[in-house]
Amino acid sequence: MKVALSTDGGATFSPLAAAAASGGSSNAPGRRLGRLPGGDQPSVTAGHGAVWVTWTGSGGVIQAAGAPVTGQGQIGAFSTPQSVQGSNNHGDYGDIAIGPNGQIFVAYQYPTGGEGPATIYGSLDADGLGAGGFSQAKQILVTNVGGFDYIPAQSGRSVDAETELAWDRTGGPHSGRLYLLFTSEQPQESNDMDIQVQHSEDNGSTWTSPVRVNDDTTTTRSQFNPRIALDPTTGNLAVAWYDCRKDKGNHHFGDTNGIPNDDITIWGSYSTDGGGTLTPNRRISQGVSNDDDAANGVDYGDYEGLAFYGGKYFYAWADNSNSTGDNPDGTLSRLDVYTAKVRVP
Repeated sequence: MKVALSTDGGATFSPLAAAAASGGSSNAPGRRLGRLPGGDQPSVTAGHGAVWVTWTGSGGVIQAAGAPVTGQGQIGAFSTPQSVQGSNNHGDYGDIAIGPNGQIFVAYQYPTGGEGPATIYGSLDADGLGAGGFSQAKQILVTNVGGFDYIPAQSGRSVDAETELAWDRTGGPHSGRLYLLFTSEQPQESNDMDIQVQHSEDNGSTWTSPVRVNDDTTTTRSQFNPRIALDPTTGNLAVAWYDCRKDKGNHHFGDTNGIPNDDITIWGSYSTDGGGTLTPNRRISQGVSNDDDAANGVDYGDYEGLAFYGGKYFYAWADNSNSTGDNPDGTLSRLDVYTAKVRVP
């Protein structure tokens, strides 16, 4: 696992300083710059004078490492990776966020396999780059979406709850609010999956009840692979995800093959009141994708991205609709990476 830095808007990337391996030295022979210990499901975030990475390490334990940031492109050495404490420190498919005082919070899912239910756990490191370390992991919620939950729209790779975090550091009316995004399914094994968001005002000790993000209340089709981002200039939230609401299996727009609930379009929403309410959902993608037609063995995967700044958010996703007309492999074939800019009024 490697960490790289761009200071020119992503045109070029350079490896960061070496991060220490668990129980070893960052100067170990053969160790490359910017390489963290091997693991699964890495997530990276930056803010409040630091950059942090979390991942599932050896034995399934949730780990994280951070480095100080003193200026543009000025990144110090990564700390020795630290593990979440307690008997519930195993998991995967998680995320990490930095709070307004440099504290960090991780959230993740366990068990990492099966069709569910699964528990979402969280852990706080109250002093961030300090010596304090993570607290005992605590249960946040239970979801019916398991670690390998198979749905028609992702029948080969399966989906998980895709727990995501965002922390408001704006100094605005909701500063200090920690948001958690996840996927629910009700009833169990119905494939009726929805995107939910909730928040904490006390560093993850207690949480509000979830608020449903997707507004297709008259359908029972799948929403999955969500991402959340917070605009640091306003404190507004954006959420985007894969959505089967248009696939009625009727050969109209939203359906490619006469089978319901296995084709996707991309949708998004935003909140201006700290996650209390979400705006009417908006379709972002122009075309319709089907993962089985990609024949890649991993479907869409679960490595999407969302960024939000200055009233505009950008979602990146896997797509084989060829809605742009320039996919190298044509329509409903191999997947390409798409992105779109959405303006928030």
